[in-house]
Amino acid sequence: MKMGNDYMEGFAMRLTQLRKKKGYTQAQLAEKIGVSNKSVSRGERGISKS
Repeated sequence: MKMGNDYMEGFAMRLTQLRKKKGYTQAQLAEKIGVSNKSVSRGERGISKS
C-alpha cells in the first residue's frame, strides 16, 4: 500500500540519505537491522506492507 503522506515520504528520504551517508548498500543495512532487503527497499520508496 503506497502511503502518500508527508511523514512517510520524509521518512523514506531520510532513510535513503542516512544509508548512503554511511556507505551501506540496502543489503548491508538490512543485515545490520535484521530485516530483508525488500523491507529496506520498500521503506526507501515509502511503501507500507499493510
